[in-house]
Amino acid sequence: MASGLFDLALPITDPVLKFLVILIIILCIPILSDKLKLPHLLGMILAGLIIGPFGLNLLARDSSIILSGTAGLLYIMFLSGLEIDMNDFKKNIAKSTALGLYGFTIPMILGTLAGVYILGFSLITSILLASMFASHTLITYPIVSKLGITKNRAVNISIGSTLITNILALLVLAIIVGMSNGSMGGAFWIKLLLSFTISTLIILLAFPRIARWFFKRYNDSVSQYIFVLVIVFLGAILSQWAGIEAIIGAFMAGLALNRLVTRTSPLMNRINFVGNAIFIPFFLIGVGMLIDYRAFSNPQTLFVAFIMSTIATLAKFLAAWLTQKSFRFSKEERQLMFGLTNSQAAATLAAVLIGYNIILGTNELGEPIRLLNDHILNGTIIMILVTCTIASFATQRGAQSIALSDESHTTPSDNPERILIPISNPNTLDEIINISTILKSKSNTDGLIALSVVPTGHSGSDTGLQAKKLLDKALVAASAVDLKLKTSLRYSDSPVKGITHMLKEKNITDLLLGLHESKGLSDSFLGEVTQNILTNSNITTYIYHTYQPISTIRRHFVLIPENAENESGFSFWLAKIWNIALNTGATIIFYAGPETLKLIKSIHLHHPIQVEFNEFTDWLQLMTWKSKLRKDDNVTVVLSRENLPSYNDSMAHIPNYINKYLIHQNFLLIYPSQLDLNDERVDLTYPSLISAIEKIDGIGKTVAGIFKKKHL
Repeated sequence: MASGLFDLALPITDPVLKFLVILIIILCIPILSDKLKLPHLLGMILAGLIIGPFGLNLLARDSSIILSGTAGLLYIMFLSGLEIDMNDFKKNIAKSTALGLYGFTIPMILGTLAGVYILGFSLITSILLASMFASHTLITYPIVSKLGITKNRAVNISIGSTLITNILALLVLAIIVGMSNGSMGGAFWIKLLLSFTISTLIILLAFPRIARWFFKRYNDSVSQYIFVLVIVFLGAILSQWAGIEAIIGAFMAGLALNRLVTRTSPLMNRINFVGNAIFIPFFLIGVGMLIDYRAFSNPQTLFVAFIMSTIATLAKFLAAWLTQKSFRFSKEERQLMFGLTNSQAAATLAAVLIGYNIILGTNELGEPIRLLNDHILNGTIIMILVTCTIASFATQRGAQSIALSDESHTTPSDNPERILIPISNPNTLDEIINISTILKSKSNTDGLIALSVVPTGHSGSDTGLQAKKLLDKALVAASAVDLKLKTSLRYSDSPVKGITHMLKEKNITDLLLGLHESKGLSDSFLGEVTQNILTNSNITTYIYHTYQPISTIRRHFVLIPENAENESGFSFWLAKIWNIALNTGATIIFYAGPETLKLIKSIHLHHPIQVEFNEFTDWLQLMTWKSKLRKDDNVTVVLSRENLPSYNDSMAHIPNYINKYLIHQNFLLIYPSQLDLNDERVDLTYPSLISAIEKIDGIGKTVAGIFKKKHL
């Protein structure tokens, strides 16, 4: 048995050794690529060429490589649908359509003309060849994902255009196949339309409902991840059943789960980690294994490959250039769109293999006459290498320029946000950590602190040990989302003193509390500790009650008192509401007075989210308003401390009302850090206030500008 380890026969057949070779490649190629200034994915493709059957023949492109590579391709398409910003997608749907139509029409025209007049192919062969240029694969998407610019508008537009170009290109493929086998009748079109419509409705309508049901009932991390994989491959199978490529179904599965897998969740972290570590590298290595360097020695193949690569690259550049000119994008955004849409792989391979296997007849020697001949087949492999190489460099340069530009506007050192999370209940700890990652600003990378207070007079000797274990559990929960969480264990004669002292020592800006568990009839709804903290501190305080996972919430009702915009804390908690919308994709439904709504609407014009606006002034109408709630809604109530502009007597009854009617609902109570901006003493603090507002991620500068107009 052991002698098998030293068997030098190639290709390697031992499964352990095969897997070891691939893991070494996945480990070493990024290191070498960085030294050689090459994009990582290009390094993976070249590594596949070297170890593949046309290189050193270390590994055969067998069923295991094909299976892993197929999974990696579907994973890339799924991730692109999962991470797309749906609000920006809807906002930029016209731009995505324009890029998609440019990206399909221009390659179809240039490709057909080149096939007929330069390469001398028949019209039907030239049209199929052109459809290969029209499609593209988001093979360079991991580059933008790694650099954290997936929400950039150029990325969103490119992803949206992918669905359009690939569906149209695959439709051309289906038509050509139907014409070749003589099945182009009315039944063909009816079957194609019905099957595609049914599969799309199942994926986009049924999948989210099934996923929401599953995530509510099963919070095991392994089960959730396997469920996501099932959804991806089920969507792919449904697309194949409908007569289109599996990549379309995987992409739509990502869209279906988009609002259920939040950007900051542990599940999203696992999806990205496994995909980037295993599945996607397998796919890239598999693409490299297809490349046959011997094709470079055939002049006719080289000529066909040169024409194909030139037409495909020129057409995609023209599509990106026309989109840039149409919508006045920057050069960096044009470069990014070109890089994302230029690489050919999935649909191109499907089309060339299908066309190669269509035999139109035989020649005088009895050899098959194929719709796409050997020169096109080998030229396609070279074109894939060329377009992926160009796309890798273009995407990397464009993405790095945009990422550096974003960093120059906001850096972690600029952000003063520090969020304190006192923890005492292990049952709600994970959800408290999750909501903190959703509320925090993007630039806050090290401003979260978990605190456990141990009463000094407690008789139990193991109380400190239990508190330490609770902090360790918080670290584990934070590590699941790659979050840097600081911990602090403090001894004090009361929890209130321990927390309030920490607020002052660490210059805490936000306090996040979980709703306490009632232990007796004398307990108030908020609890004595929370009430005393609110009395003894004036920082923005969030009190969160979880009934179901935050990722399964569809709508967030936000109730705002009149005159809230005249208090200094307004912009800070409003930025957190915006973060909820951006990180979860849920709809925010504002209920507020006319002046407050006017201000929020002006902010929304510059920073669009999924939102609804409703005028609301009478807090005594809450009983009527409750009928609008559904079980998958969260209620956020902005309250106020006494003697401030937004305070009214009805607020005193809100906690009891929530306790009575909304206890089986997610809700968030907000007590803002408040200062009356109409007070003449504001002149002493206003400049520093504006400076702090401008450092808020996203809406900060917009809010600061509105505040200046209103109060100066």
